[in-house]
Amino acid sequence: MMNTLKVVVDAMSRQGKGNVALRLVAENGQPLPEWEAGAHIDLHLGNGLIRQYSLTGSPSRHDRYLICVRLESLSRGGSRYIHDTLRLGQTLTISAPRNVFSLMPASKVVLMAAGIGITPLLAMIEKLEVSGTAFALHYYLKDRESTAFLRDLSRRYQHGNCTIWYSSEGNSPRQHLPADLLEPAPDTRLYMCGPDGFMSHVRRQALAQGWPEEALHAEAFMATPLAAANGEADDVFTITLASSGASWPVPADKTIARVLQDNGVSVPLSCEMGICGACLTPVVEGTADHRDTVQSESEKCAPQQQVALCCSRSRSKNLVIDM
Repeated sequence: MMNTLKVVVDAMSRQGKGNVALRLVAENGQPLPEWEAGAHIDLHLGNGLIRQYSLTGSPSRHDRYLICVRLESLSRGGSRYIHDTLRLGQTLTISAPRNVFSLMPASKVVLMAAGIGITPLLAMIEKLEVSGTAFALHYYLKDRESTAFLRDLSRRYQHGNCTIWYSSEGNSPRQHLPADLLEPAPDTRLYMCGPDGFMSHVRRQALAQGWPEEALHAEAFMATPLAAANGEADDVFTITLASSGASWPVPADKTIARVLQDNGVSVPLSCEMGICGACLTPVVEGTADHRDTVQSESEKCAPQQQVALCCSRSRSKNLVIDM
């Protein structure tokens, strides 16, 4: 079972139209676990839901965690609860930080955000500024009223710069892409965070301009739909535990995680959408059909792979996992 801790909502503030920032402090007054830029936490909400939110602000601060939540028009209950029900002083349970979106060594880092995707990238520029690594942040929004963390992004940075683009002013990502993206330099990495359409567009443009696949890093808001890529129905396969040899069929209408739970196997679930990495489990034998958005393409093709039990399936008749 994943470690959890109790925090108190110490402050709430509006960060642009439709966004609310939460400052969380430990209920016992002690420092919170250390974290690195790109990390996220699970937030256990009072309505029984568990949602993942990127930590933002300075990773050097251990006295509080800062997250920012946008009220989604198609909210499944998480953002709606935070905006409408959560109050100052309320106690919440959170997980310890996890990071599947880490900064990798580079001489320069280009960061591209859309909407609330700014949250992990804001933490990254704080880290890059401290480490002395050159960076350029490009932040795309619908209009000026939607800007989150404007004061932070408007400060003067020694090692990089931040540029905000507004589609209402003719600078949508489809109309305008910065030279930092169109002119890739050696030993440069690109980090993207935002809606799937935005990241798919940026990725296609980057690859077309000669960026190597291994230099591209993304954090998604939504998982790949649980459906076969070719539109055909999923086949039944068998999931086997390497530790005991126990195995069960996984039908098309159930996930691996659900089948394991139905048979008394504890599975570390969180998002159940393939975007958090909590249920990644090593594959011992067989070929996984990866449908998560946590792992990079190179990780999904590596000799030693992990499978997201909440959303992925198997291309082989039997998939043996390290449980």
